[in-house]
Amino acid sequence: QVQLVESGGDSVQAGGSLRLSCAASGNIFSANTMGWFRQGPGKKRELVASIDPDAIINYRETVRGRFKIMRDDHRPATVHLQMNTLKPEDTGVYVCLYAAGTREYWGQGTQVTVSS
Repeated sequence: QVQLVESGGDSVQAGGSLRLSCAASGNIFSANTMGWFRQGPGKKRELVASIDPDAIINYRETVRGRFKIMRDDHRPATVHLQMNTLKPEDTGVYVCLYAAGTREYWGQGTQVTVSS
């Protein structure tokens, strides 16, 4: 089993910044893909950003240039999502994903609210 602990969600005004963190623990593998998804009000869950074992990063087009996903150099299976220039449309529940091999685990989610 793998446990995910997310943190960093908050309410901010448009143009502000937040930093989300997700730490995986338990039966983790060093070769893993981690990422952030979000689900806005009345919307489907969508990929925001992910990083794979080869450090290949994918961003949702609408966040490219504003968000940055990075692995923590000091803590294994921990990723951060630096979110800058936040917009109201970035509002949603942000959920962390950990995947290794055929296993996939999801966090509980952390709320991000951006007001105009």
